[in-house]
Amino acid sequence: MALFHGKFIYSGFTMPFYKKMLSKKIALKDIEQVDTEFYNSLMWIKDNNIDECQMELYFVADYELLGELKTHELKPGGTDIAVTEANKLEYISLLVEWRFNRGVEQQTKAFFTGFNSVFPLEWLQYFDERELELLLCGMQDVDVDDWQRNTVYRHYAPQSKQVVWFWEWVRKLDQEKRARLLQFVTGTCRVPVGGFSELMGSTGPQLFCIERVGKENWLPRSHTCFNRLDLPPYKSYDQLSDKLNMAIEMTEGFGNE
Repeated sequence: MALFHGKFIYSGFTMPFYKKMLSKKIALKDIEQVDTEFYNSLMWIKDNNIDECQMELYFVADYELLGELKTHELKPGGTDIAVTEANKLEYISLLVEWRFNRGVEQQTKAFFTGFNSVFPLEWLQYFDERELELLLCGMQDVDVDDWQRNTVYRHYAPQSKQVVWFWEWVRKLDQEKRARLLQFVTGTCRVPVGGFSELMGSTGPQLFCIERVGKENWLPRSHTCFNRLDLPPYKSYDQLSDKLNMAIEMTEGFGNE
């Protein structure tokens, strides 16, 4: 109803939920915002050779329901299909989809049915998930001074040239681009009522962090569950500007792993 009448909602949803509204596939990176520990375990499987580790994994997901251990087949016959180095990406993809939908399938379906009755979901297909959040939640004025005051650094210092360039670049952005940057590094375009000092991560209060990671030819990456931007040591302002502009314009972002 808010969208139909041109009103905004404050709290909004997670970015993966907006992707579901657009019938887009949930990616591994998306689950980081929902369950960091689960995401890290899947990243370990992705980054290591399953055959060499001799792990006995099958296409099933174990979970606890009312104190009882349950098993869910990720695909027909999953209890008899071993996870190998050759099929582990399919296993990860199915596990991500299951984790996001677990226990909320009926509620999600009911929400989409109700939403579609007042505003056809097909009308939203012209947007990506970040644009959809801006459409539903509106665009705040981002206070760059407050943002900069409430930022911490790893392997950089406030006076590092890359940090100085970063804030110079942020100040040159219009409000829409700043909102897109905020989405890229925190997972949402909304700033807490109390400002950037009250940013929350997956485990509680978490200030925005800029960390020096990678080489100058690398692209920036984000970790939305930690409100962290991995910023390579670029050699010039123009190089930094080009890389960051590319990052915030991409729907999936370069935070994908």
